Amino acid sequence: MGTTLISSCRLPWKFNLQTPPPLHIVCHYPVGDRRLRVKANGYLTETGLAGEEEDGFAGNGGLSRRLALVSAACLVSSTGALGFSGEGVAAVKQGSVAGRIPGLSEPDEKGWRTYRRPEDKSGGHGVGWSPIIPYAFAVTEDWDEVPVSIADLGGTEIDLRFASPKEGRLFVIVAPVRRFADDIAEDARIELIGPPDKVISAFGPEVIGENVEGKVMNMSVAEHSGRTYYQFELEPPHCLITATAAGNRLYLFNVTANGLQWKRHYTDLKRIADSFRVV
Repeated sequence: MGTTLISSCRLPWKFNLQTPPPLHIVCHYPVGDRRLRVKANGYLTETGLAGEEEDGFAGNGGLSRRLALVSAACLVSSTGALGFSGEGVAAVKQGSVAGRIPGLSEPDEKGWRTYRRPEDKSGGHGVGWSPIIPYAFAVTEDWDEVPVSIADLGGTEIDLRFASPKEGRLFVIVAPVRRFADDIAEDARIELIGPPDKVISAFGPEVIGENVEGKVMNMSVAEHSGRTYYQFELEPPHCLITATAAGNRLYLFNVTANGLQWKRHYTDLKRIADSFRVV
């Protein structure tokens, strides 16, 4: 769920409440040799460099670029309060929730937080695919979400990344099941894709970027709420992989660390890997 923060701000223009409609307020700020025009109806338009007759706004009070940006944002977000069209406010809210959306809970008494993928988070991984079924996992307090790049290992199928400067990194790959098997229905189960050794051999290279032969130290199978999870521990690199399937997708949850992080924080890393659930 996105949160819209509305704050008051003082704009350096004269505003006559007695002026009959239509009301037209224009705010400018310079960006190189262009100006962004913010109209009272919430729409943004770009114009060429304003003439000297339009520079009185910027010159009156010495409005800096940063203050102009804040003023423009406040104007758009306050249009509803001034009685203008609500489209401007809707545009601001949409911008705040698109792409990355916070999903972390507050820390519990031991400093652990739960991340749940927001249901309205963007990302469908291909035309015709149903919305991604939310997943959840637990992390310690110093883990935070980091941007995902399509140039990263895993490409566009990496749905989420987290990192901790102290403990390591994690990411979630969400891949179409039919990329691996054409005969699996829309409600996939990891058992239908194959046994644990087949799954790690097929998908491990997508996670670590190399063949996993000789690197799998441990394999186990767990069941939670009727869903089966395969769990793997690899060295080197030091990583823990949890795999399951739901809907028409395969989920690969990877927790990795360098040698020192692995040695000092293995218990926490294992708990993070074991906490992964498709909900």
